[in-house]
Amino acid sequence: MNGRVAITGSLSKHIRQLYWLGPPDRSGVASKSHPPHMSSKGCHPTGSCTKPGPEIQSITRRHLTSGGLSTRRKLFEAHHIQDERLQQRLSCKFTEILTMGDHESSKLDHENHLLLDQPLLQLPVELLRKNLRSARFEVEKDGSFVKEILKKTATDSVNGRISQQDVLKTLDSMIARMRGVKRKLTTFSEEENRLHRHEEARVKHLTELYGMYSVDDVKYEGWSRTRLDRLLTDYLLRQGYVKSAHELAKERGIELLVDVDTFEQMNRIRQCLLNGSIQEALAWCTAGDTKKELRKMDSNLEFMLRYQQYIELVRDRAQTKPDEALAHARKYLFPYKETYPKEVLHACGLLSMLPEHAARVEVYRELYAPARWQMLADLFTKTHASLLSLPSIPLLHIALSSGLSALKTPACHSIHPNSAAAPSHHTSLSLATSVCPICSTELNELAHNVPHALHSKSHVEPDLLLLPNGRAYGKARLEEYAKKAALPENQVKDLRTGEVYSVDLLKKVYIS
Repeated sequence: MNGRVAITGSLSKHIRQLYWLGPPDRSGVASKSHPPHMSSKGCHPTGSCTKPGPEIQSITRRHLTSGGLSTRRKLFEAHHIQDERLQQRLSCKFTEILTMGDHESSKLDHENHLLLDQPLLQLPVELLRKNLRSARFEVEKDGSFVKEILKKTATDSVNGRISQQDVLKTLDSMIARMRGVKRKLTTFSEEENRLHRHEEARVKHLTELYGMYSVDDVKYEGWSRTRLDRLLTDYLLRQGYVKSAHELAKERGIELLVDVDTFEQMNRIRQCLLNGSIQEALAWCTAGDTKKELRKMDSNLEFMLRYQQYIELVRDRAQTKPDEALAHARKYLFPYKETYPKEVLHACGLLSMLPEHAARVEVYRELYAPARWQMLADLFTKTHASLLSLPSIPLLHIALSSGLSALKTPACHSIHPNSAAAPSHHTSLSLATSVCPICSTELNELAHNVPHALHSKSHVEPDLLLLPNGRAYGKARLEEYAKKAALPENQVKDLRTGEVYSVDLLKKVYIS
């Protein structure tokens, strides 16, 4: 057959079975050893034997012993004329297989689908744990203080070492202290209720996905749009656009699905570090039970903040007392000389190195460099994310990388407009850039370093026809498009470029 085009793909086996072309030979082209409508045993490929008609019996009796290509061609033509309904059944079967493939590809895998949404549930849980630890810390701290004062007051009162008036004052101070604890616990309780509302809304949002079984579901489009809004809000919050993120969450009605307050606090402390202020970050490190958690994580954030404090004291030694920097080093740096020996050694040498002379020594030049504030801001952001079990990069980057990889093929970055390629090569490039997101100018460079997709299944239109410009379309689509364009029966139109060709110029495409 003229114009045969070999196409490799995972559907080739099914196509050969449907068209009964037999197994491919060593050259990769469909074998002609058996008639297209008969298997090697003379049976219908589906397993149900069909009795040949009179025309086929006649040809078989006269020519079966002689064989040859002409005999098989006559046998095929006679059988094709007799059994047109079989071809219709074949087309229906092919469509059914494609439909099954599309259904499998569009089926939702809920467990894998929710891998990206783990932080959505995990962050409120971590905040609840942090809130509970802080409440317990306040109760234990003030409770121990009140018990100690009460015991001492009772002992002094029994021994007569304290007057009744002083006892009343002590009791009043303890009552005031416990009222302060009550106010703090009320704040913790309100925060807990707020986090529970967030958690409930997020569980409800994720549960809705289990009521959808295909990406073609009408409800899935709305659900995925909500998730996209969440990812965009998360990205804006991480980049410091808190006001824009808040407006987006409010407009989309997803305030309970995002954590604006958490990232707002993080961005405020980060901005303070970039502006040269350490107090806010130190307060965060030492607040409640955070100090203990950071120690469990082996975090060096607090030490680096104290180290920067020491550097600033040495830098401004003209405005501060000379012994103040040394006292700071003895209290906050020297206890860590076993853990951070190099930093402590440099701190000792920094006392003898003025800022104007530090440019001659690289180590001290880096200590006095303004770039350390950026390093501290990045360290705080990383520590904050680790403490709350947050991904170190925006979720939008993860989703975008996965999507780009799923769409990327080796052809997306193997075709270059400036290369000396054949005309059909340029045609492929034109088609790719028109329909492929990865080949577009907006995403091509962004997807350059992501891996290629692993496609275990391919989808091919039935009755493929190759146009002279190198594009292939299904026969049904070409006929439907030509009918809509009011073209003559012997002409078809390219679905992409609009070029019109005669049917005689089309070539049949076979799968092998």
